[in-house]
Formats: sequence, C-alpha cells, structure tokens
Amino acid sequence: MGVSKQQAVENRKTIVAASERLFREHGIDGVGLSALMKAAGFTQGGFYNHFESKEALAAEVVATAMGKANHDLKEAIAAPIAPGGNRLRRQIDYYLSGTHCSDIEHGCAVAGLTADVRRLGHEAQVHFAKGLQEMIDTLTKLVAEQRAGSGDGDETRREAIAFYNEMVGAVILSRAVASADPQLGEEILRASQQMLIKDFALPT
Repeated sequence: MGVSKQQAVENRKTIVAASERLFREHGIDGVGLSALMKAAGFTQGGFYNHFESKEALAAEVVATAMGKANHDLKEAIAAPIAPGGNRLRRQIDYYLSGTHCSDIEHGCAVAGLTADVRRLGHEAQVHFAKGLQEMIDTLTKLVAEQRAGSGDGDETRREAIAFYNEMVGAVILSRAVASADPQLGEEILRASQQMLIKDFALPT
C-alpha cells in the first residue's frame, strides 16, 4: 500500500526536523544518511524518495531553521513587556543565558549552523543569507526603538549588525569551551551581556 501525499509531506518534515537536530549537534559532515534516517524513524533506503541528495536535504534544513528562527525572534520581541521594561535588554538576557547557550538542538539557528554553512552548496548559503538579512532587519527596528528614532538608518543598521555579531559570537565561543572550561564559557556570556546592556539597552 502506497503512502498518501499528505503522509509523504509529514515524513519529509520529520526527516528535516531530525536532520536539523543532528546537524546542530554533530555538524553536517559528521552525520551520515543512515544515522539521519534512523533518527527520523525510517530506513536509509527511503531517503531518496524525499531528497535527491544530502546537499538538497541540507538546503531545506537551513531554509526551515532560518524561517523558524525569524518567526520566533519576531514573536519574542512582540511579547508583552512590563511597564518600564526594555525589549532589547530582554533579548540580550535571553540570548546570552546559560539555558539558551546549552540548548544546541533548539537554540538560535544562526549560532547552531554558521560553522557549517560555508561548506554547503549555493542553495543552502542563499537560504542562510536571506534568513540572516531578515533577522538583521528585525533587530534594526528593535535598536531603532531603543534609540527612540534617533540616528540615521544606516547607522542603526550597523549598530544592529554589531549587536547581533556580539551575541552570536559569544554563544559560539562559550559553547566551544563549555566542556573544557565551563567557568570561561560563563565568563564569555557575562562579559558580552554586560557590554551589550551598557552600549545598547540602557536608557538614552
């Protein structure tokens, strides 16, 4: 008995979700098709019913992950905040928390996939770049809100890029040393958190 079109779509989504978790944890080159399909609950032989190559799968994983990351960021920013609260400060505190840093499987897609993207095919790189552009646009609006509309658009965008660079870099570095020197990993997060709060999230 064949698989329905709807079931095939669901199976494909399951493979993409399982692949994203493994890619984040082990790197794209560090996971074979057998492990991917086993994690998704299917046999390796069924892979080519859904994707023509591992590169095609990686491109869809990146597109899906970046789409979800942008959706989650916009939802987080739009969430109600207490009177006198600061949306930018809230984002800094969340992103540079130990909880987020240790959640490699479900945390920020940019921090989780950046190291692999340069080795992927053009399609995956395009998906990543488009997703990153959207993320920067969203953060530019958040920085502009904190600045109460002061400053020109180009300067605000540069500030937003620097802001995001600092957060992503801190998470990547903290994760890299977490097992060998957890105290250093925590220090990296706190240093970046304090600097970003001082430079971006204090009242102007």
